[in-house]
Amino acid sequence: MTHPTASWKTCAEQAVSVVDRVTSTQGPAVEQAAELIATAIAGGAIVQAFGTGHSRSLAQEFTGRAGGLLPVNMLAVKDLVMFGDTNPKEILDPLCERDPSLAERILGLAEVDPRDIFVIASQSGGNGVIVEMAALARARGHKVVAITSLEHSRRITSRHPSGKRLFELADVVIDNCGFYGDASVALPDGAATAPMSTIAGAVIVQMIVTEVCGRLLEKGVRPPVMVSNNVPEGDAHNAQLWQQFGDRVRPVEP
Repeated sequence: MTHPTASWKTCAEQAVSVVDRVTSTQGPAVEQAAELIATAIAGGAIVQAFGTGHSRSLAQEFTGRAGGLLPVNMLAVKDLVMFGDTNPKEILDPLCERDPSLAERILGLAEVDPRDIFVIASQSGGNGVIVEMAALARARGHKVVAITSLEHSRRITSRHPSGKRLFELADVVIDNCGFYGDASVALPDGAATAPMSTIAGAVIVQMIVTEVCGRLLEKGVRPPVMVSNNVPEGDAHNAQLWQQFGDRVRPVEP
């Protein structure tokens, strides 16, 4: 029998609660982000999505999936190995995300158009590479959408030399309504379990994508949405979309 404060039910309750908080408070920010993204896509731009640690999963949630927007390129620390000449040992250190210098190296491996918009996800919003990516994007004239925990981020000291946190550099901030330290269910020894940032973030990403599709339709633009490769018509549909964007959108490895 599980401890009364640590069970699947307490985890599920926290998940439902965080999604309720997101959907009841973040609609206006999602709409702002969606309008920026829809306008960018309608004008021939793509989305550059970036995250590190478990927030990397939100960049992937945006990229290369059934029902998702095709013109989204995933940026990641692993690009330094996959598309560059970095030794894998360099990026296997989990603390490398604190290094601001990685951001420019990652950007240097991608085909970024001046019209592109950045979506950057980070629970804490304070690690060096996250803040530097946002700073570089802003300095180069790109709009930046942040998905972050304001409760967490406002309580930390940034690891970036500027002292800035992600939410302080973004044009639009979407709060994942999560917890300081991410985990939501307290344990007797002072630790906690049931982190909620990925659950809340995935909901936010799909809220954005669906709202973008609606706004593209209003603009008379067919939403460039992928079909599952695991249905008969998927390959042909997606191949036609890929032709529109060429190498600007890199495929995500299986």
